[in-house]
Amino acid sequence: MAQQMRNVRAFLWGALIGVLGGLIGLGGAEFRLPVLVGVYKFRTLQAIVINLIVSLVTVIFSFIFRVRLVNPDSITSHAPVVLDILAGSLLGSYLGVRFTTRINERTLTKIVTVFLVILSTVLIGHDFIFQARSFAFPFLLKFILGALAGVLIGVFSSMLGVAGGELIIPTIIILFAVDIKLAGSLSLAVSIPTIIMGLAKYARQKQLSGIRQHAGFILWMSAGSIPGALSGSYLLGYVRVSFLQLLLGLILLISAIKLWREHPR
Repeated sequence: MAQQMRNVRAFLWGALIGVLGGLIGLGGAEFRLPVLVGVYKFRTLQAIVINLIVSLVTVIFSFIFRVRLVNPDSITSHAPVVLDILAGSLLGSYLGVRFTTRINERTLTKIVTVFLVILSTVLIGHDFIFQARSFAFPFLLKFILGALAGVLIGVFSSMLGVAGGELIIPTIIILFAVDIKLAGSLSLAVSIPTIIMGLAKYARQKQLSGIRQHAGFILWMSAGSIPGALSGSYLLGYVRVSFLQLLLGLILLISAIKLWREHPR
C-alpha cells in the first residue's frame, strides 16, 4: 500500500510539473529537483539523473503538444537558430557530466543550489528579459554568441538535470528576435538532444545502473508528465505567462532554500 501511494504521488507530481512544460516550454526539472531531494530523499546525483529521464519525457510531449500553437513552417525556417545553439549545448552537456561525476555530494549540492537561485532570478526578471528587443548584432556574431550560450546551457543542463529552457528562451529572443511562443517551441527542440547527450554520458559513467531499482517510480512520474504537458499546452492561450513566471520564480527560490536546508551537511 505504501509503495502504491508513493507511485500515485509520483504521478501527481509529474503531472503538476508537466503542466509547466506544456505551458512555458520547459522540462519543469527545476521544480522537480527539490521534490526529488526534499520530498523523496534521493541523493543529489541520483536526483539529477532521474530528473533528466523525466525531463526528456516531458520535453518530448510538450514539443508535440505545442506544435499546434505555431506554424510548423516557422519552426523549420528557424532550424539554423536551433542547430546553432544545439551545437554548443551538446558540447556543454558532455563537459557538464564529466564535472558532475567527479565532485563530492556536498559540493554538488552547493552548485545545484546556486543554479536554482540563478534560475529564480531569471524567472523573476522575466518581464525585463522577454520585453527586451533583439540587439543589433552582426549576423555572424549572433551565431557565435548563440553557440557560446549553448555551451553554457549544456553544462547547466547536465549538471542540474534540467532542459535549460529558462536560458534557451531568453537567448533566442534577445539574439534572434523570435516571438515568445515560437521561442518556447524552439527551446524544446534544442532541449531534446541536449538531454539525450547528458543521459548518454551518464550511462557511460555507469550512473544509470544505480537508479534501476527506482524504475517504477520514474515510470509513474514520467507517465504523469504526459497529461500534465497536454494540459499546460491548452492553458497557454488562457494564462498570462509573465505572471506565472514571476510566481514560479518565487517558488523556485523557496525550493532552493529548502534544498539547502534539508540536505545533510
